[in-house]
Amino acid sequence: MEIIGQTVVYTVLLFVFAVTFFPFWNILVLSLNDAGDTMKGGLMLWPRVFTIDSYKTVLATEAIFSAAKVTVSRTLIGAPLTVLTISMLAYGLSKRSLPGRKWLTLFFILTMYFQGGLIPQYMVIRSLRLIDNFLVFILPGLVNVFWMILIRTYIEGLPLELEESAKLDGANDMVIFLRIVLPLCVPVLATILLFSAIDHWNAWYDSYIYTNSPRLSTLSAELVRILNQYQTGGMLSQAQQLAQESKRIPVSSESIRMAVTMVTTVPIILAYPFLQSYFIKGIMVGAIKS
Repeated sequence: MEIIGQTVVYTVLLFVFAVTFFPFWNILVLSLNDAGDTMKGGLMLWPRVFTIDSYKTVLATEAIFSAAKVTVSRTLIGAPLTVLTISMLAYGLSKRSLPGRKWLTLFFILTMYFQGGLIPQYMVIRSLRLIDNFLVFILPGLVNVFWMILIRTYIEGLPLELEESAKLDGANDMVIFLRIVLPLCVPVLATILLFSAIDHWNAWYDSYIYTNSPRLSTLSAELVRILNQYQTGGMLSQAQQLAQESKRIPVSSESIRMAVTMVTTVPIILAYPFLQSYFIKGIMVGAIKS
């Protein structure tokens, strides 16, 4: 019975993996196949006519490199600052001796369910002079209440004797936080760092709403722009597509969209293996203690 159970489990997992991985693989295949050959259809597992013309076209666009710099910068700056900010807040709220601790926690939790809306938020951003400012990608997202609760829960699970012994040695709260709490919270902090990095990397809406300058466009915003730009290309009639094929056009709207999707997605995927062990430990925090 145990062998049968394991077989069923592994079969289900293999099916789930195939269902989730195949769309990504299909995008890769389409991006590496000749545009004219792609119009014939029938591509499933491997390119019939291998080419990297779509990637050459995408990477030849100056806006892509500028957007990549903005995205990398906001990810490298915003994600660590977010982790530091919410971990400090979580450490303070983990103190049971903090006056009004329950009310402060309730105040933060309410912000998870009730928001002012887009227009009031835009007015606040504008009053802070963050329109067309790189800091608009960093400051508004410094505090995420759900992530803060995860870190606070993890801190509350640490032995109180560690903090008490440190205080007997003359350590203040800042020393305890930096030298004791943070090193012990590496699993959950790495998990939050990954979540925040993914959010920053995939962000595009704030670039559309709060920036007008092309130099502040993010990689995902450029992806959306290119997808919209080539949208009409995907609606061409069959006669037009055949005409394009006869002219031996190296790329098509579909191949460009697939190539841009791969360029935007792959870098953040490559970061996951380095944080996988911490991610598994950190994600279990909410299941262990609430």
